Amino acid sequence: MASALPLAAPHASAANKSIVVGGLPVTCNLTLPIACVANATNNSNSAKAGAPLFEFEYSKYSGWPEIKESLMTGRIQAAYMLAPLVMDLVDKKIPLKIVSLGHRSGAVIMVRTDSAHKRFSDLKGKRIAIPSRFAVDFLFLRKMLARDGMTAKDIEIVEMAPPDMPAALYAKAVDAYCTGEPFGAAAQRAGYARPLAMTRDEWRNYICCVLTVREELIKENRPLVQELVNYVQAAGTWLDTGPVSRNKAVAIAAGRKFFNQDPNIIRFVMENPADRVTYGDLRMIKAEFDDLMKLSLEASTIKRPIAYESYVDESFVKSIKPVVITL
Repeated sequence: MASALPLAAPHASAANKSIVVGGLPVTCNLTLPIACVANATNNSNSAKAGAPLFEFEYSKYSGWPEIKESLMTGRIQAAYMLAPLVMDLVDKKIPLKIVSLGHRSGAVIMVRTDSAHKRFSDLKGKRIAIPSRFAVDFLFLRKMLARDGMTAKDIEIVEMAPPDMPAALYAKAVDAYCTGEPFGAAAQRAGYARPLAMTRDEWRNYICCVLTVREELIKENRPLVQELVNYVQAAGTWLDTGPVSRNKAVAIAAGRKFFNQDPNIIRFVMENPADRVTYGDLRMIKAEFDDLMKLSLEASTIKRPIAYESYVDESFVKSIKPVVITL
């Protein structure tokens, strides 16, 4: 997957009606393509009414380091990011705020279909791949270790780009991998891997990808941020209305403009089971972020506690205006 790095970041102002939002081609980011297309559709339908129109453009990145760098330098002013990574950046005085969740659940621990690993404890002493130590997938792995009385010292952890994980498992370069979808589904659908653990079963309030914006965008163009949050939250509700919406979402996300992926793999995520990733409950709950903070501190990915109010701005979720998704 090639990253898309904007050549220049348009400076947000009260007069600016458009914004580029960075994201990865993962189903945890699926609300973003839906928000972009729904916004464009509604703009087209209401253009003649003379209403103020805001535009959202999706920019595909290959990994979190690229998005992180673009947000830090201001090349982009909004993106889906890993929640613990935002906490860490704010602690380092990068002016960012989380303004919405992007999804719920969606992480899996995959093993080979022909492996003898039937329980998580069977992975003791094995080599397990994770995307990053800032990824909530890593915290999920640590929760599973703690549940079975183990620590990270009981396994060998390697960091690996999620698109490389299925091939690594197939080649037996790793014994298991823990990541977000669709990279678990890709190997499962191909027949050589099966899920050993899923957040849907083990961590129902799991969150990882959050909509993050630079603070200057909030100060200079609050209506634009509000409209973006309106659409992301509406996209989440729409995605969880049933198979019809999800099938439409698959067709949208699989396109070259967005994820540029095999639609059958994205559909597999949406259907096996239907709550493998969920989007309808995008509430910002302080206790859940506090839990992520505690887990991140225990994992030493964050060095000190960080005040919730310093990295979360709840005002946009509290001021949501209903948006109709017509796709």
